Amino acid sequence: MAWLDKRIFVTGSTGLVGQWLTRALLARGADVVILVRDGVPAMHEFNWTCNIIRGDVCDQSLMERILNEYDVEVIFHLAAMAIVSYANEHPVGAYQTNVMGTVSLLEAVRQVKPEARIAIASSDKAYGACDHLPYTEDMPLSGRNPYDCSKACQDLIAQSYQLTQGLHVAISRCGNIYGGGDLNWNRLIPNTIRRLVRGETPVIYGTGYETRDLFYVEDVVQAYLTLIEKDATGPYNFSTGEELTVSSVISTICRLMEKPVHYNTLNQAGGQIPNQVLDSSKARTELGWEPEYTLENGLIKTIAWYREYLK
Repeated sequence: MAWLDKRIFVTGSTGLVGQWLTRALLARGADVVILVRDGVPAMHEFNWTCNIIRGDVCDQSLMERILNEYDVEVIFHLAAMAIVSYANEHPVGAYQTNVMGTVSLLEAVRQVKPEARIAIASSDKAYGACDHLPYTEDMPLSGRNPYDCSKACQDLIAQSYQLTQGLHVAISRCGNIYGGGDLNWNRLIPNTIRRLVRGETPVIYGTGYETRDLFYVEDVVQAYLTLIEKDATGPYNFSTGEELTVSSVISTICRLMEKPVHYNTLNQAGGQIPNQVLDSSKARTELGWEPEYTLENGLIKTIAWYREYLK
């Protein structure tokens, strides 16, 4: 698929993935429209040269206007309340944005642009806690905490619009995404790097034995582009498939930043899924997708970004 002059609409454009995806689309010559609800401090880093619309994804009439006026062909729906702890404390906001925002957008597509191709950001959290890992796409979506449940609902709604309304919807379920530009400082990797840059001790909010499947943002961007380029529909897992303990991730960051391996363990994290890892063999087989970055390579680029930003 040629991206040159393709008319693209990106929600959640100021988030971590949205920033990198928008930049990748502009570099490929796409005609990009982004939805911005709130400005973020890192926006100036990306030198936006696209159509910027201020508004909320829950505003269906605005979604219809954007789709019509800009003659949108492809939609990347990334808008979400994305902080797990905040969503768990404020469930109404999580359900409004993650669930009803998705309904508003998909209904707008159904009404005015049913031929558009859509890629929607679900999450590995939609699967919920599971005793039999890794997650595969045929597993039930069993998220129970507010964030996890909201992503499971979003995922099922997207599948429903595809199956019953004939919309062309692809769904990504990614591991824990990291990379430069993430200013949510309560997340593991930004928090650890910032503390080390400032000469402070990293903190583990849980036990340190929790496991995650970490996924570098530039690999995530390529996954989204691949979903559209391959004309995919339905859900796909994207990940490295490597299950890492939180403590080992902090140890790796300390080593790469040439700092002593030392951290404080608080054992206070609640409402978190203890262990997560994804099987992305479906994406590898059907789409020919492969991650390019190892954890160490991704962390090296991420650390360099934060060191420059935190100057």
